[in-house]
Amino acid sequence: MTAIQVRTDNKLKKDAQKVLESIGLDMSSAIKLYLHQIVITQGIPFPLRTVNGFTVEQERRMIREGEEALKHGKRYRSVKAMVDDILKE
Repeated sequence: MTAIQVRTDNKLKKDAQKVLESIGLDMSSAIKLYLHQIVITQGIPFPLRTVNGFTVEQERRMIREGEEALKHGKRYRSVKAMVDDILKE
């Protein structure tokens, strides 16, 4: 066996321990499970999300779509003009 040291803030550690205890795991067992899942999945075993709750790929796609809309989308001089255009479709 080998030891792993991880630096983290006290609140995060306590919050994680509380969750793990509620499902019957200790920190060491949870970290072992996590490492096994990394090996099994050959990557991080859950989708990584940005601050907004999207995956990195979802966020990139939305940015690309926004850039395309800016280049090729309709522009309106007022909200009323936009609403009128939407309602006539």
